[in-house]
Amino acid sequence: MTGTGYWVDLYQAQQRLGGGFLLTRRFVLTALHCLRGLSLDEHVDIELADGERVEGRVCRQDKEADLALVEIGAGHQVTLPIPAADVARDGDRWRGPYRPAAHDVHLSGRVSAGAAQHLCVGGATIEALQLTADQHLGDYSGYSGGPVEGVGNDGTRQPAVVGILIEQAPDRASDTRAANVLFAATIREAIRRFDHLDVVHLIDVLRPPAPDHDVLVQDGTSPARFVGTEALLLQLDAWAQRSLIDPSQIAELKFMAVKALIDGGGSEGGA
Repeated sequence: MTGTGYWVDLYQAQQRLGGGFLLTRRFVLTALHCLRGLSLDEHVDIELADGERVEGRVCRQDKEADLALVEIGAGHQVTLPIPAADVARDGDRWRGPYRPAAHDVHLSGRVSAGAAQHLCVGGATIEALQLTADQHLGDYSGYSGGPVEGVGNDGTRQPAVVGILIEQAPDRASDTRAANVLFAATIREAIRRFDHLDVVHLIDVLRPPAPDHDVLVQDGTSPARFVGTEALLLQLDAWAQRSLIDPSQIAELKFMAVKALIDGGGSEGGA
């Protein structure tokens, strides 16, 4: 691959396993089935979008949700951009910046159902996006594990990662083909599933479209109910820079703060 994107290819012993993407500078998110049965702590090679290869290991698996995390080796400093995250909305346009090979097409289409409950092949009911693809390929294998970017409807919205491709719907007329309907686990689902994520740059996945009664802060950027959590995350970053708290404790505190916001339905300390 070439470019400066945040998506990756995963290899073991020179065999390509599948795709994934940098969710943080330390962790790659992928679909578990892309790892082809690899166990925890097994080593993989991560080929970044600029062609550099770094070492990694399988560190977390969620078999029922078909999701996995690959940790980048401590000796490698990833400098490629990390994506902003957002929430997809029904009717939004989407695109898949990752493709399995240079001769494969880029996927694009429309979000036909955003953040709906989906019973995936692994058995878990997850929050997922139902996507209609413009490209009628008949077989979308190889694209799993790649990021889904929301691009809005008018082309003016800055692309942001909204999900990870995990499944394709079968063609009901022929069991040898896939329909042009794909499913992607949301980034919010990944945060729920894994406690290893440094989530400050993913805070936008907790911002559903603001209803009319939401009270905005003075600069108009955030519903007031998010302000306390964002302030805490920024404070934790400041403490980390000053080495006042161990980095592992910082990561755990960040995760607990965001998970509490998710589990509480977006409320903070009040009715």
